[in-house]
Order: sequence, then C-alpha cells, then structure tokens
Amino acid sequence: MPRFPLHLATIVGFVLAVLLLAQELRKRRAPAVTFAWLFAMALFPYVGVPLYFIFGGRKLSHRAASKTPVYAPRGVPQPTANEAIAPLERLLDGMGVRPVTDDNDIELLPTGESAYAALLELIDGAKSRIHIATFILAGDETGDTVVEHLTRRARDGLEVRLLIDGLFMFRTNRHALDELRRAGGKVAVFMPLVHVPFRGRSNLRNHRKIAVADGERAIIGGMNIASEYMGPRPLEGRWRDVALRVKGSAALDLDALFVNDWAFASGERLKAREPSGSEDTGASARIVASGPDVETDTLYDAILFELFTAKERVLIATPYFVPDDAMVRALILACRRGIHVEVVLPMPSNHLMADLAGAPSLRTLESMGAKIRPYRAGMLHAKVIVVDRSLAAVGSANFDMRSLFLNYEVMALLYDEREVNLMADWFRVLAAKCDDRLPAVGRLRAAAEDVAHLFSPLA
Repeated sequence: MPRFPLHLATIVGFVLAVLLLAQELRKRRAPAVTFAWLFAMALFPYVGVPLYFIFGGRKLSHRAASKTPVYAPRGVPQPTANEAIAPLERLLDGMGVRPVTDDNDIELLPTGESAYAALLELIDGAKSRIHIATFILAGDETGDTVVEHLTRRARDGLEVRLLIDGLFMFRTNRHALDELRRAGGKVAVFMPLVHVPFRGRSNLRNHRKIAVADGERAIIGGMNIASEYMGPRPLEGRWRDVALRVKGSAALDLDALFVNDWAFASGERLKAREPSGSEDTGASARIVASGPDVETDTLYDAILFELFTAKERVLIATPYFVPDDAMVRALILACRRGIHVEVVLPMPSNHLMADLAGAPSLRTLESMGAKIRPYRAGMLHAKVIVVDRSLAAVGSANFDMRSLFLNYEVMALLYDEREVNLMADWFRVLAAKCDDRLPAVGRLRAAAEDVAHLFSPLA
C-alpha cells in the first residue's frame, strides 16, 4: 500500500478508536465489558474497531431500541406492611415485570423425548392459535416433523405463527417453511443477518424458546427444535436438557411476550389474550424476560440478588459458566457464609472459548469450597438455578454475560415447595453422574484460560 493511504488509514483508525472509546465509557455496562472493549480497541484497533461496529451494540442499538419495551419500570416500590411480599418480588415489581400467578399446573419435561412429545401434543391439541419462537429450527427429522404438524394445523384453519432467530436460518428447511406459508401459517425471522449493516445489532439474538397454544398451554426451556435437543426416540449423543410444560396464567404471560417479539420481527401487531379470570389454585410462577427490550437487566439483577441473600443452598446447572465479577463475588461470599454452592456444567462444552474464559472463576470458587461438578456424559444444555427451598428458575438464559446482558431471554421462576423440590431432585440426579471436582491442568492450558478470561465479557 502507498505510504499516504496507509498513513491516512492509520489516522482514521486512531480517530475512530478514540471516538468509540469515549462512547463506550458513556455506556451503562458492566465494568468488565467496558474494559474488554477498551482493551481490544486500544491494543488492536484494526480488529477491535470493526468488531465493535458489528458486535458492540447492546440496549442502545438503534434497531433494538425500535422494539416496544416488554416492561414499563414502575420505579422504587412503596413501603408496605405486607410481609408476605418477598424482597425478590418487590424488586421485580419495581422493574415492571408481570406479577406472580398462582393458578398454574407445572410439569417437568426432563428429556428431549418428553419435550418433543409435549410439543407435538401442544400443536395437535390447539383450538385456535399456535405461537412458537425458537433460536434454532433445524431441517432434520425433528424440525421437519414439527413444521409438518404446524402446516397441518394451519390447513385446519388455526392461526399459526413461527418466529425464528436469524443467526441459524441456514439450518432451516426453507421448502418446509414455504409449505407452511402456503397453508396459511406465518413465519418471521428475528433480525435477519443479511439485513444487518455495521449497526451493532448482530450481537443481539433472540434466544427465547417459547411454544404457546391458545394462550393457555405453553412449553418453556432451553431446547431448540433440532434432533440434538429433542426427538421421537433416544439418540446417541443427544444433549442433556430440560423444559417445563405450563398450563395457566403463566402461559398467557409467555404468549404476551411472543406477541411483543412477533410485532418487532413481522410488523403484525396482535391483540394479546386477556386473562380468563380463573380462580383455580395451583403452582405459583412468574415469567421474567430480559434483553435489549427491557430497560433493566431483570434476570441478572434477580439472580444476583438471590445469590447475595441465599440462606442454605445455591444449585446451578448451565452449559456455559462465564459470570461477571459481581456474580463471582456473590458466590464467593455465599461460600464464606456456609452456603452450599454447587455448579454442574459440561466439560468440555461445544464452545472452547467459553470453557477457557470461565475456568478461572470455577477454580476460584472451588478453592472457596464450592462443589464444581464436570458433566462428562456429553453436552449439557440445561439452564436451571435453585436457591434455598423457595426458588427455582428454568428457561433459556445461560449463566454467562452474553445471556444476561445481550440476548433476548426468558425464565420461569417457580416458588412452591413441590416445584422447587422437583428441580432440586432433577439436579441431584444430574450431579450424581458428574465428576467430583475440576481436573488439574498444565501451564499452557492455565495460561490460555487466563488470557480467555481477560476477554470473557466479549465471549
């Protein structure tokens, strides 16, 4: 390259880096995330600056900001004499999260086979409309069969809407989707990649997995619609995951979330179903969404609050463990307070960078007395948190900064003893199949983990 253009490019790159550094410092981010971007742009501007344009957006991205907020924060809740309102509920109330409902029937779907059967049953048993949102819809036996059932119901005259995130659309059977459209079903893609310029939104993915029939019955969890997650029969190498079948007002809350996401992706504004006014009593549950369409970091704040206030135990099952400094500190303090802290995660997972980035935090926690249990029987994809005997969380969010700060996520919070014990029992069965501690590593691996941990906020 001639000297003058090279000199000009250097100046332009430096100016862009300075401007972006200043912009990053103004953003409301976790300090570790800000530091990682500053480090990347300052040391490697020719790489860091383009990556920031592509991946640096969060809640302030122009495209993300055009989405209707899921919640309207209510501010600081007023003091109340009602001691029955738990502190976590006051926190979520102040964030505008839809309230706890106590008329729900909750069923655990502990395998990919049970979740697959429940999904087809939900589709085939719907009376008026079906709403499904997924991160991945594969063009394999599982994905094609689900689309065939949706197509059949669309031909029956039902309203069928299928929302797919744009990141893995290359895995989807486009012909099957065309058949669904011809049958009267509707398909929308959440932030298609081919329409993403350098506007900082390719990093904002819809990771929510929701299936709702008639606003009354729903499935929530972490499973995508692909054979490695679910299917009609056991499959060697299938990922270990978990989901919930929900009937009641919590299903209506999930439907309202889908309606919001659908309007953003398709432009079609649906009228959300109204509560039925049922006085049936059942399990208590609360649906909590997080992401760029939520002003506050609802899931992160709720989990962090629970970690700091735990009294007996904290059980975490996650495919990727890459928490920020505040969460690591909360877990360390829980260990020092005598709280039983236990983490189950796959080793290795399907993402080497996540494994490397999270390892230093895991080793620190293990040295503080936490039980770190590597799952060796394949890939673990479940996302479950149990705190004490009063809370269990199941849904789409991993225990990492991408899920808690960037992606569109949703979790179901369960409060009743039966459901919490159900998830704790599921966790115990899983932990029994794990190693007792982290393996020792050599110097080269330890060095790689330290370097990856430095950039963990960008992982």
